[in-house]
Amino acid sequence: MASFLEVYDCRTRQSDVLYKTEDMIEAPNWSPDGRFLVFNGGGLLHRLDIAEDAAPRRIDTGFAINCNNDHGISPDGTMLAISDKTETGVSCIYTLPIEGGAPRRVTEQVPSWWHGWSPDGKRLAYTAKRGEAFDIYTIGVEGGAETRLTDGRGHNDGPDYAPDGEWIWFNSSRSGTMQLWRVRTDGSRLEQMTDDERVNWFPHPAPDGRTVLYLSYGPGVEGHPRDHDVELRLMDAEGGNCRTVVELFGGQGSINVPCWAPDAGAFAYTRYSRDSAS
Repeated sequence: MASFLEVYDCRTRQSDVLYKTEDMIEAPNWSPDGRFLVFNGGGLLHRLDIAEDAAPRRIDTGFAINCNNDHGISPDGTMLAISDKTETGVSCIYTLPIEGGAPRRVTEQVPSWWHGWSPDGKRLAYTAKRGEAFDIYTIGVEGGAETRLTDGRGHNDGPDYAPDGEWIWFNSSRSGTMQLWRVRTDGSRLEQMTDDERVNWFPHPAPDGRTVLYLSYGPGVEGHPRDHDVELRLMDAEGGNCRTVVELFGGQGSINVPCWAPDAGAFAYTRYSRDSAS
């Protein structure tokens, strides 16, 4: 098997392989200063500088050695949010310094999976299972009471903030199939943003506010599995004009979390070799 960390240039419409490994890696984040990427693999987090012949370096996450692919960098570049199950047995959200250090627990209730950081750096957006419902929540970066934004209809997942801080995009099956939605950060004005035959996940608004990147499976796919022929698509931020920019073998792990370059000129993703399929 092989994993490829690639960068798609929106100007040239070409992808380049930045890093290849025989290990399973997932979910690249792009640093706000544009200098490096963060990804997970083997329960750990790694940093890859965007420089010729750079090699990944492990980020010290203390006791958290079962990190999943739901992680991201604060808007000011000083902190890292992770989702890890070492302490609680199921996914729990923590923050730590970007250079590494002891994790500080944010969510008291679990399971919780981090997905987005508000542009002002004050709140985190995440998916949480409470009872049997998967819903969208936010919480202050220091913890405290969580705010529920969706109402338990369908499976709600993958929240990410728009750059103006007024909307949170997410995917939901509340209309019957998994489609993209957005909601005001106070939980008002729920709007459906895609309505097609495909199965759409993980919307990521671009930093310039013009487009939204998302992962699209073919009709009938259940959940967000790995090892599928999928498409990375762009759509206009106000809806419509959906177009495919990358076709790849991937799915789970390809773009689970924010992956845009800070100038909105490129995004990072992972794809996998077909011999990794099981």
